[in-house]
Amino acid sequence: MTDPERIDLQEIAPAEVGEIDLYQRREKIYTRKIEGFFQRIRLFSGWPLLVGYFLLPWLYWDGRQAVLFDLPERKFDILGLTFWPQDFPMLAFLLIIAAFGLFAVTTFAGRIWCGYTCPQTVWTSIFMWLEQKTEGSRNQRVKLDQAPWSAEKIARKSAKHISWLFVAFVTGFTFVGYFYPVRDLAGSLLSLGLDSWPPYWIVFFTLATYINAGWMREQVCKYMCPYARFQSVMFDHDTLIVSYDGGRGEPRGSRKRDANPGDLGLGDCVDCELCVQVCPTGIDIRDGLQYECIGCALCVDACDSVMDKMNYPRGLIRYTSERELMGGRTHWLRPRIIGYGAVLMLMVGVFSYTMLTRVPLELTAIRDRNQLFIPTDTGAIDNIYTLQLVNMDREMHEFQISFSGIDGAELIGDTVHTLNGGEVRSISLRVRAEPALLTVPSTEVMFEVQATDSPGLHTMTESRFVKPL
Repeated sequence: MTDPERIDLQEIAPAEVGEIDLYQRREKIYTRKIEGFFQRIRLFSGWPLLVGYFLLPWLYWDGRQAVLFDLPERKFDILGLTFWPQDFPMLAFLLIIAAFGLFAVTTFAGRIWCGYTCPQTVWTSIFMWLEQKTEGSRNQRVKLDQAPWSAEKIARKSAKHISWLFVAFVTGFTFVGYFYPVRDLAGSLLSLGLDSWPPYWIVFFTLATYINAGWMREQVCKYMCPYARFQSVMFDHDTLIVSYDGGRGEPRGSRKRDANPGDLGLGDCVDCELCVQVCPTGIDIRDGLQYECIGCALCVDACDSVMDKMNYPRGLIRYTSERELMGGRTHWLRPRIIGYGAVLMLMVGVFSYTMLTRVPLELTAIRDRNQLFIPTDTGAIDNIYTLQLVNMDREMHEFQISFSGIDGAELIGDTVHTLNGGEVRSISLRVRAEPALLTVPSTEVMFEVQATDSPGLHTMTESRFVKPL
């Protein structure tokens, strides 16, 4: 009899051990040119940004470069306003607003930043356009790469890379022009009289643009960009994403233009793979949402063009939400969107108010902690203060320092100072008060600074005056 609790052992041949490559070799993507509604939007949104990027350093405002981040002088000129390192909290706040705005847009409409305005996408599109102009259409580029080297192939490849390097150089030169006076930069470059650091950074950003937009392309989006990795945490069931309507399109299959898909047992997808051929990251949107998708809607325009030819309704691939694909209706106004909008408007309001009320003058008062107070021969009490005065205006000003908080107290020291634009000066002053004027051990006092030539340029700071117990 067979023992039911006994387990028979069988000899099993060991599995063959093979080599596994953990790194996938890049396959070159040959994108097909496509036109359509969303590509016109990309064109109209991208060109103003490009024009602004290349022209802004050349514009002047009040006799100065409109935008110049002068690192050696530690001042930043932006459209007539001058900012100093002391204004760094405002810059940090602005970056927080930008990041929060990006999160809000992503929650509403997915990765439209990536697809329409991201510099990597914009410059890659320029490089792809140059590639099409020099090497031809998608099929022509495939044949050219497969063909042996010839005079024509060398000429086309050379023209492509020369045009890429030209655009990359102009990009790098313009970027450095935001940190170095661009007109001086151009003149020094033509005369070969530049310092060491501008040429270095021009070459660096030229090569970075050439490599990222020309060679790496989708690799930057897939493996280098952190935004692609955490974008999904901001999606919800109502986020607009580029999606394939599988319920309408499946089962896919080829057919004649005048054929009825219902008679053939097919969906609306003709399996032309045009959506794959136009994708800059090389994915198949019909496989569902993937982190490589940048929301550029090239597949939407491609599919709509096929639907028009087949006399099918548009929208087989479209911007839609997961809830709508499941048969529901997209909730446009939902708590997350309302919350994002309210907080974003609040932060923008606070930032705008801070900018409008900003005084380009800073004053801090530090009382000497080594000696809390100094009795004088006359019986009066002295407190020593170190005032740090920062003129954050562009122009030179004369400043008058005054004191309040103790009636009859005397301010001893040089109270009139002339500071250049951006100058920081430490000023040592004494405050002398009679004991009879002091009713408490520690009295709140105020130091005020007023520009003698500009009534609106003034500020104040508080400190404490200490007497013996």
